[in-house]
Amino acid sequence: MGKFGSMNRSAYLVLENGRAFKGQRFGAQEELVAEVVFTTGMSGYLETLTDRSYWGQIVVQTFPLIGNYGVIPADFESGCIGPKGYIVKHWCQAPSNFRSEGSLDAFFKERGLTALSGIDTRALTKIIREKGVMNGVITNDPASVDLAAVAAYRVEGAVKATSVKERRVEGPENPKYRLALIDYGMKDSIWKQLVERGAQVNILPCTATAQEIAALQVDGLMLTNGPGDPSDNRDLIQNLREICSLKLPTFAICLGHQLMALAHGCSTEKLKYGHRGENQPVKNLETGRVYISSQNHGYAVVSSSIDPAWGKELYKNVNDGTCEGVRYMDMPAFTVQFHPEACAGPLDTRGLFDEFLAMTGKH
Repeated sequence: MGKFGSMNRSAYLVLENGRAFKGQRFGAQEELVAEVVFTTGMSGYLETLTDRSYWGQIVVQTFPLIGNYGVIPADFESGCIGPKGYIVKHWCQAPSNFRSEGSLDAFFKERGLTALSGIDTRALTKIIREKGVMNGVITNDPASVDLAAVAAYRVEGAVKATSVKERRVEGPENPKYRLALIDYGMKDSIWKQLVERGAQVNILPCTATAQEIAALQVDGLMLTNGPGDPSDNRDLIQNLREICSLKLPTFAICLGHQLMALAHGCSTEKLKYGHRGENQPVKNLETGRVYISSQNHGYAVVSSSIDPAWGKELYKNVNDGTCEGVRYMDMPAFTVQFHPEACAGPLDTRGLFDEFLAMTGKH
């Protein structure tokens, strides 16, 4: 086998439109159906692999060489694998990094992640960009695939499957700020950014209620990223309506941003192929400044559904004009679609954590 990977067992990715791509298996050997999405990040594959926002999806890396710096647990964004499947052009079997603790193949086998290499990821990505996100199946026998069943697959129950089940506390015993964080499938860098700034963070399950949060007597609230269609979470949205009545200073990221908008009566829409990568330009509509941001989402808040009686659009995507943030006028709160914690970068918007804590201190 070459150092860039070729296993001895062929398999296929078959899209719901019947297009098949032949590759070689590595990692686990399962057959699976999932939603196929692509990410354009040139680095940060470990953060992608441990991002629970990819739950129920097969992730295609557009950067051609993956695995060259091995497996580094200190860079993980959670304790579990996020995606259901993984597609690369080349995977490196001889990683070289002083922090590496193993190879992707061994890591995937240990964690049960099915992966394919040798796929023409450029051609695959172009299909998704032109036709839109679609489902696919990783299989040994493309002739046996039931395309109707593949097309019928839907990511469901994602948030409750990925959220923590019990409260835990991170941070100092004598903090500058005491915060509640609702975990919808978070990246660990979110709570770490808050702890670095002197906050104690109460990490709560996605089902946390207004009464439970009020009992903690916290100074502010953080809503995290997570997977799936935001509008599916009707009970969580109702919980959030009641939580908003507490009028806590609130900062929300990604799915949290979408759920906050839905709790205020907004609508969301599925994007053609989403925003996934580290190069998305967003414009602050209050200052006119443009930032480069890290993103991972397939849905967006519909800008026209924001009622000026309680809020206004705060950030806009420069590429396609979709909503990237909301400023709330009925409570001390702002939300963003992108990831200001941004591991593995860029770091343009990390100052939003400072803005949130300053708002928390003021109130």
